[in-house]
Amino acid sequence: MGAKDADPSLGYLTRNETEIKLPRPTRVKNKTPAPIQITAEQILREARERQEAEIRPPKQKITDSTELADYRLRKRKEFEDLIRRVRWNISVWIKYAQWEESQKDFNRARSVWERALEVDYRNHTLWLKYAEVEMKNKFINHARNVWDRAVTLLPRVDQLWYKYIHMEEMLGNVAGARQIFERWMNWLPDQQGWLSYIKFELRYNEVDRARQIFERFVQCHPKVSAWIRYAKFEMKNGEIGRSRNVYERAVEKLADDEEAEQLFVAFAEFEERCKETERERCIYKFALDHIPKGRAEELYRKFVAFEKQYGDREGIEDAIVGKRRFQYEDEVRKNPLNYDTWFDYIRLEESVGNKDRIREVYERAIANVPPAEEKRYWQRYIYLWINYVLYEELDAGNMERTRDVYMECLKLIPHKKFSFAKIWLLAAQFEIRQLNLNSARQILGNAIGKAPKDKIFKKYIEIELQLCNFDRCRKLYEKYLEWSPENCYAWSKYAELERSLAETNRARAIFELAIAQLALDMPELLWKAYIEFERSEGEYERTRALYERLLDRTKHLKVWISYAKFEAFDSKEGDGVSDIPEDDVHELKKQCIQRARRVFEKAINYYRTSAPELKEERAMLLEEWLNIESGSGELGDVSLVQAKIPKKLKKRRQIVSDDGLATGYEEFYDYLFPEESQTTNLKILEAAYKWKKQKISSDDEKKKI
Repeated sequence: MGAKDADPSLGYLTRNETEIKLPRPTRVKNKTPAPIQITAEQILREARERQEAEIRPPKQKITDSTELADYRLRKRKEFEDLIRRVRWNISVWIKYAQWEESQKDFNRARSVWERALEVDYRNHTLWLKYAEVEMKNKFINHARNVWDRAVTLLPRVDQLWYKYIHMEEMLGNVAGARQIFERWMNWLPDQQGWLSYIKFELRYNEVDRARQIFERFVQCHPKVSAWIRYAKFEMKNGEIGRSRNVYERAVEKLADDEEAEQLFVAFAEFEERCKETERERCIYKFALDHIPKGRAEELYRKFVAFEKQYGDREGIEDAIVGKRRFQYEDEVRKNPLNYDTWFDYIRLEESVGNKDRIREVYERAIANVPPAEEKRYWQRYIYLWINYVLYEELDAGNMERTRDVYMECLKLIPHKKFSFAKIWLLAAQFEIRQLNLNSARQILGNAIGKAPKDKIFKKYIEIELQLCNFDRCRKLYEKYLEWSPENCYAWSKYAELERSLAETNRARAIFELAIAQLALDMPELLWKAYIEFERSEGEYERTRALYERLLDRTKHLKVWISYAKFEAFDSKEGDGVSDIPEDDVHELKKQCIQRARRVFEKAINYYRTSAPELKEERAMLLEEWLNIESGSGELGDVSLVQAKIPKKLKKRRQIVSDDGLATGYEEFYDYLFPEESQTTNLKILEAAYKWKKQKISSDDEKKKI
């Protein structure tokens, strides 16, 4: 192998020589479980036992001072070289200094620490380790010097102050520790620093000093937790008057604070321990009046527990209801348009049963009118009015007030933009319950004039039908159809009314007017009702004419099937078959079957010539025809239909996505009719002839070449 293939970075070896060649994985042929199983634990233990021992450098023993000096020189050179490379790495400096300390060369160690501090004096870990080294080796003054420099340069690092004070206290220098605490307090530390100073003074029974520090503490940190600690300190020392004074001062300053609830709870618990029940009740009530309800949950719970323990039954109930009432008041003050909260609030007041307060809450709730005149904003609001009128009618029994509430609600709704049929109908039904029929008619008439709706027309017509006022019903149907001429339901019901009154000509005229409309919402239902009407009246020629008119408009499969079934089964001329001789009945049935066949032939011809793509509908039509022929007994001729039955073929077609790409194939069923199979055979012959012609021409060209 040539020298050109060698790589200097690989020790002048080639790539192939340095490749790690792994053994080829063996494929397991026999996958049955072995008779002796082995666990993962055994595999790991065996691997551990076969592992080679770790190679460690030999221990070096120094026998004389020359070797020691050489060792120290070599180590110092290593550390200095390392520092030159990574001067910013503090761990290297610390290892260097600790090594010098292990060699008992403290001056050199101090020199290393000082050099490290010149690199990064803001690193408090350096100061801590430097001072710990001095303390460990009992260089107290050196340690004081280090701590003093550290707290001067880094006064916001609490750990340095704690270590410094701990050292002085361990040495018994209480005055020095107090002086350090005072230096620290000038920097206004956090609460833990002040509490450490207070605990320090209490360890030496300096209660007055601790009280003075507490005064400075609450001035520096005017928080609820600080005042509570101060008060508990006085209580612990038996100074009840001082403790109450601290709580009162805290309430004056922090009554509006976010954490005021904790202060009032602590104050009340203090009075409970002092057996001052009335004072505790006054504190709770004062707190509930001044703290926002959303932040007073714990306070309410404590107050309810207090009333259960020391109060009477009325006080307990008032406390429980008052707690929930304050919660609802706070919620509706934050969001007065939250109608679900109003519903809950009203339900609470109804459970108490104070009518004046219930009416007050209802009036406040309905005063919050939605800001926009859009129905989606009013759909929840309108139920406040509905609940209000139902309360006045059913619970309060004040009918005049109920009527006034209905009128106010109907005046408030912007009927030109939207309306609520429920309110109109409830108001009319209320007047009917009061036996005031004229007022109910007036309300429903105003509803039709201002905001006509299907529900209002239907209910008004239902009321007049129950009262047998058929002329009013006709007028209402006319108004209904004038407002909504495309409503097939209204046309059908109007014709049904006239038919129930034996007004056949009027009903037929209504149906004719209905199907003459240019636009209808459900024309199939209207035509079906008209056909059923004529069939029930025994007008078979009219029914047949209706089917023909319907087929001029639509060629739907259901229309063809319905027409054919009518001809086959229902179109019997005359009132009954029992009065006709048997021969005439047989002839009549034969004519029905022939008419049905003509309908089916006409339908099949339409689907074959005008709509050849509707193969499935054509197959369904033939299936219905076959059923009719087979069900007609000896009059039926199944062979007429079987010659036209298609073959059902299962095919595949490509699925094309919206962006024009083919995503796969799907299966579907296709129908091959008898007349199509002949054309298919012709197409196959034509394609074969074309292929033969192309092959002959290509062979001629090859021979010429």
